[in-house]
Amino acid sequence: MFIVASLALGLFVSTLVRTQQQAMQASFFFVLPNILLSGFMFPRQAMPVLFRWLGALLPLTHFLKVLRGILLKGVGATELWQEMLILALFAVGLIGLAVRRFQKTLD
Repeated sequence: MFIVASLALGLFVSTLVRTQQQAMQASFFFVLPNILLSGFMFPRQAMPVLFRWLGALLPLTHFLKVLRGILLKGVGATELWQEMLILALFAVGLIGLAVRRFQKTLD
């Protein structure tokens, strides 16, 4: 689900820009906050409440919860279904936005 959500985000970004270079630059503005706010580098419990809320809006945050649950705790899908559902909603929502923004143009 995380890969599908990430690909959907890439599709959405590609509808916002005109060139590949612009798409790469725009993706850098997403990657850094994604790494810093998801709990990948710093524990989310130590973050201010605002940054925890912003981190909850990122797919990587939920993927890391699933990954840690499986690798560290040995839990299954029955305990992680909420995070997996959130990732699925990210994927469906971002694909929906990308499809809505897509415009066929002749250049």
